[in-house]
Amino acid sequence: MDKNVQGGRAFGFLKTQQEEKLNSINEVFLSDPQYVDEEDLSSKLESFKNKYMEFDHNDQGDIDIMGLKRMLEKLGVAKTHLELKKMMSEVVGNATQETLCYTDFLNMMLGKRNSILRLILMFEEKGKDQEPKETGPPRRKTFSDLP
Repeated sequence: MDKNVQGGRAFGFLKTQQEEKLNSINEVFLSDPQYVDEEDLSSKLESFKNKYMEFDHNDQGDIDIMGLKRMLEKLGVAKTHLELKKMMSEVVGNATQETLCYTDFLNMMLGKRNSILRLILMFEEKGKDQEPKETGPPRRKTFSDLP
């Protein structure tokens, strides 16, 4: 029974360490003159950090191909293994590297070049801003509703 508690504490400790590491990388980006003109940079970096931590399942500080696959499936954009490798090499710039570090992730999200992954993530963020759809049965239509 203590093992479960220990595992939970250990996981929480790892996530805290990871968040501290990502916060330090965010600080570097906040002080980088290249991003001085970026509007609302601090909140963007916080959002990117949370998104990155959500999909870094191996807690090694990198998103691997499977993490990328889970990310895109959760967003409703399933991709084949070859498409995932192409997206990864597009972001990282190296066809043999199969992990995405946080710095590469930020460079992609803040960079001027549009990668497929960046567009998907930005589209997903915009979808969250929309009003939630009505739930329950549809409302009753009247003749005045007709065009």
